Amino acid sequence: MAFRPETAGPLNALAEVLLRAPNSLPAAERELIAAYVSGLNECNFCCSSHTAFAVAQYAAADVEDGSSIVARVRADLDSAPVSAKLKALLRVAGAVQQTGRAVTPQLIEAARAEGATDVELHDTVLIAAAFCMYNRYVDGLGTFAPAAAEDYAPMAERIVHEGYGIPQS
Repeated sequence: MAFRPETAGPLNALAEVLLRAPNSLPAAERELIAAYVSGLNECNFCCSSHTAFAVAQYAAADVEDGSSIVARVRADLDSAPVSAKLKALLRVAGAVQQTGRAVTPQLIEAARAEGATDVELHDTVLIAAAFCMYNRYVDGLGTFAPAAAEDYAPMAERIVHEGYGIPQS
């Protein structure tokens, strides 16, 4: 992002709107969608960073087991301790990760039946599509991805408190 601030600005602005702006889906759940799609895309940097961001957002919302929630969603969505609505939205996100054409009317209706709004469906599709692009951008440029989960914690704290702006040195 620091290499091309003129492209980083719009990319970060999109992430800010999708993942942090006021929304009926909590920021932790939107970060979880980003981590989930990034995991499906095998993008180590984005999966690890957005996992950390989701955990930090859960903590900011006083949810103590955020780390377990994210791990269980990534391991087995069906048995994960999240709402039926979030599971349905994650299934939509997973379909988008494959191809936009995999988002069937049945997936949309299943999410609506669990209470998902049109805005939540829209934003889930856009988060998933955007993260397919972000994942390819990061991996295509060979971005360094720290191996240790704790290496993402400072970045997660910055995101929770300051957002997706380019950090000032």
